[in-house]
Parts: sequence; structure tokens; C-alpha cells
Amino acid sequence: MGYSQRLDGRKFDELRPIEAKAGVIKNADGSAFFRIGKTSAYAAVYGPRELYPKFMQDPSKGILRCNYSMMPFSGIGERVRPGPNRRAREISLVTEKALSPVVDLREFPNAVVDVFIELSQTDAGSRCAGICAASMALADAGIPMKDLVAAVSVGRVDNKILVDLDYNEEAYEDGPVADVPIAVIPSTQEVSLLQMDGEISKEELMQALELGQKVIPQIIEIQRKALKDKYAIKDEQ
Repeated sequence: MGYSQRLDGRKFDELRPIEAKAGVIKNADGSAFFRIGKTSAYAAVYGPRELYPKFMQDPSKGILRCNYSMMPFSGIGERVRPGPNRRAREISLVTEKALSPVVDLREFPNAVVDVFIELSQTDAGSRCAGICAASMALADAGIPMKDLVAAVSVGRVDNKILVDLDYNEEAYEDGPVADVPIAVIPSTQEVSLLQMDGEISKEELMQALELGQKVIPQIIEIQRKALKDKYAIKDEQ
């Protein structure tokens, strides 16, 4: 019979409900909130500021540094252990790689731009939500950027190709599952993040990526609207 209907009633190419806001953390230079389904991410940007220790400085440009973490009671199941761990370090690194192509820090030699991403609630797609929030926060901070970055998971559940897997789909036991987080730069269609966990053929992967490219414009539009709404409110005041 196979996976004939999504457990939450969505179509196979349908995203979970999305909410986005900019300027949500007062003391940060830039900040944003991004929620997709039951996964919520906050991002705060600080800088550019001088980088210490000095041996890490780059005299030709500033550097981007991301720090991803989950709050202790954010996950489904067991309590998340506070502090850095291997998974958090890995996601911090891939987030930097996903955002670096659009961030231009040549005007800030020897400086660092720090991005802190906190997940207050997770139900799959946490790294994608974090990237979306971080991209908005960088724009809110006025960091020179070529474009925003939007991210979403695509993949396979049993015999179906779909977008934006939730926790129940990632944990599906009656057939093979593949979770493929992607991040896309909309203006160039460049993929700045592509990871894969699970079983999927080359043909199925290409189908999943094509499906992801179709929903990315929906995400980027919500990100842009959140940034525009913040400054529209400022103008009215």
C-alpha cells in the first residue's frame, strides 16, 4: 500500500504553516524569529566587531561565525542536554557554509559577525528553520548581503517524494526514509546547503530537489515580508 497520505493531512508538496518576524530581540544588532510547523528558531546577530584572539583575524575581510543550540526542553522526547555537542557544532558549521555565499564582509577587515541561533521548539527541520531565521537576522542587522537564503527539508518517505518532513515522517518505520535539508539562494538558484540522511536513489533525489526549488519562493516571500513589515511599522511611528 505504501505511504499514501501524510499523517498531518498535507499534500506531498505542501509546507507546514510558517510564521516569521524581524527585530524580535532588542539588544541585538539584528534579530529574527522563524517558525515552520512546530519548529521555532530565534536568531540574534552581533557585530561587526573586532575579532579576538587577533591570530584569527583576516586583514582582507571579516568572518561570519554561527552558533546553533537547542533549548533543554525544545525537543520531542528526552530533555536536550545544555551546552555544545557534536550535532550542534556540525549544524553551526553547515549554517555558516549556507550563509557565507550571500554575506559580503570585505568592508570589515579583522572583524567578526556573530550569529546565535536558539531553537525553542523542534519537530524536524530545525537546521532549516535556523538558517531562515539567521538569514533574516543578518539582513535586519544591515549586514551587506547579495540575497536572503531560504532552507527547507525534502526527501522520501516509503514510496513518496515530499517536502518539509515532520518528526513523525522522519521516524516512519514501515518503509525507507530519507531527509535532505537544502538551502537555496533565490536570485541565482544556487544550492548552498545539501545534506542527506537515509536511503534515496539518484532519480528520487533529483525529484526531491526539484520539489524543493518549487516551494523555496513561498519561504523567501514570507522572509521578505517580515523584514518589510518591521520597517513599515517604523515608518508609521
